[in-house]
Amino acid sequence: MSTSPSASIGRRTVVLGLSAGACALVLAPKAAEATRAEADELIAKLAGGAKPQMDARVKIKLPEIAENGNTVPFTVSVDHPMVAGNSVTAIHVVAEGNPAPQVASFHFTPTGKAEVYARMRLAKTQEVRAIAVLSDGTALEGRKEVKVTVGGCGG
Repeated sequence: MSTSPSASIGRRTVVLGLSAGACALVLAPKAAEATRAEADELIAKLAGGAKPQMDARVKIKLPEIAENGNTVPFTVSVDHPMVAGNSVTAIHVVAEGNPAPQVASFHFTPTGKAEVYARMRLAKTQEVRAIAVLSDGTALEGRKEVKVTVGGCGG
């Protein structure tokens, strides 16, 4: 059985095209994680330029081990008064091991309690940071590490 030159060229072109596509997929850049410097720069922006100070009043509740990094529950609470002129105005959650480190921002009025509950996506085992911005412009920080597993293996 003989093939015409145009049929051979067509198959070669298809094979070369598929090979090039496969190479492009393999060599395509993967989502990089943010660096600590990028996370610090983001935090400085979110905190209005204030340098957050570690403070035990900022509490982060996370599971020690998250078996599914796609939906990790978290609670952030700040033990601080919530009265006019002396309150928490915002809580920002940052995960620097994610491609985009800003997880969420929550804004408050001076009533109630400075506490939030939500779920986040974590790309890998990492430290999660919560920044509480106070009405006087100061910023407080809390941190907690969470181990993210993938199919029961450490990630």
